[in-house]
Amino acid sequence: MKITIFGATGGIGAECLRLALAAGHEVTAVVRDAGRLSLEPHHVMVADLRIAPDMKELTVACEGADGVLSGIGPRSPKQDRGVVTEATRVIVAAMHAAHARRIVIVSAAPVSTVPTPGNPDAPRRDPGEGAFTRYVLTPIVKRALSSVYADLAAAEDVLRESGLDWTAVRPPRLTDKPGTGRYRTAPERNLTRGHTIPRADVAAAMLAMVNQPSTIGHAIGVAT
Repeated sequence: MKITIFGATGGIGAECLRLALAAGHEVTAVVRDAGRLSLEPHHVMVADLRIAPDMKELTVACEGADGVLSGIGPRSPKQDRGVVTEATRVIVAAMHAAHARRIVIVSAAPVSTVPTPGNPDAPRRDPGEGAFTRYVLTPIVKRALSSVYADLAAAEDVLRESGLDWTAVRPPRLTDKPGTGRYRTAPERNLTRGHTIPRADVAAAMLAMVNQPSTIGHAIGVAT
């Protein structure tokens, strides 16, 4: 497959790059700083999606892509406020110009209960969460990182309105442990007792979902 990865130097993006190359895919990486790439993809494009990116170049990066993966997230919640929503808008525009269809982005488990204009009926409590997560963990992290989850929820709205074949992947707390390949997934809900997941397993799930039509148009909970 031809895979385009945005944010290929981040935690999940770098894992997407590693796994895509290992699987023999042709990979285009779109990054802010090519010097931070841990591996050499087939094509590299340097672009900061927040600062007047060159849409012609981004269109080229998406041309012919069987799947576009975005691992973009905030490096700092205070400094990168709104970065995921803004980047997702730019990626969607480039994909439309390139006539690319399939996009999978990283979101987060707490977003399942964040209502937005595009998802006004988000549940107050996620149906897949156990009592401890529902009443203790989720409220704490949502208060601590409210701007991050608002950004991710708004990015999901961009996908809903895009007309593309989209999937948002919602992992819980990320770890740097080795991937297990034994992750669980569920559409439109989080996973019971799914408190953590290695970044490598999130990346593996994202790559797999490129060829899983059942995930199109859904937010997918993923956890070990």
